[in-house]
Amino acid sequence: MVQLNLPKNSEVKKGKYFKDKTGSKNLRRVNVYRWDPSTEENPRIDTYEVDMDNCPSKVLDILNKIKNEIDPTLAYRRSCAHGVCGSCAMNMGGKNGLACTTPHSEIDGDIDIYPLPHLKVKRDLIGDLDGLYKQYQSIEPWLKNNSKKETTEIYQSQEDRAKLDGAWLLLQHFLLSADEEKTCSTKL
Repeated sequence: MVQLNLPKNSEVKKGKYFKDKTGSKNLRRVNVYRWDPSTEENPRIDTYEVDMDNCPSKVLDILNKIKNEIDPTLAYRRSCAHGVCGSCAMNMGGKNGLACTTPHSEIDGDIDIYPLPHLKVKRDLIGDLDGLYKQYQSIEPWLKNNSKKETTEIYQSQEDRAKLDGAWLLLQHFLLSADEEKTCSTKL
């Protein structure tokens, strides 16, 4: 099990079990960390039987299926669904990754989904990114133009664009900072 930054005086309990209602023979059990700070209840692990015949290939697809068809109370972050923004970073099958790029077929057995282990949990799979956003803002990782004479769009040359290749890795900062064994050695 993932070592989580749990709320004070809590332990993870066994949660609800959502049995398949489709009659499918191709099911996967998905165990999801759940916690709602507005209640006095401990965190729990809810289990969902998911029909894999009608589910696309990524872990994010499973979470969307659960939220849309089984349990609308599930909370998690998602945005671009293309592995760029990093908002769906979480721990899946014991490894930190992006839910939108992680194939569920690569996780053996039950699929265990937890929030990123280094973050305080706001609710369910949503980690508190406030501190990381402050760090991100402090380095000001955006393009700046000091020219006062430009009043229209400034077109970027292919050479200038090539200088930015790899910079998108900064967006996965939350994911990389979560894994103590990984280091980001990409030179920008």
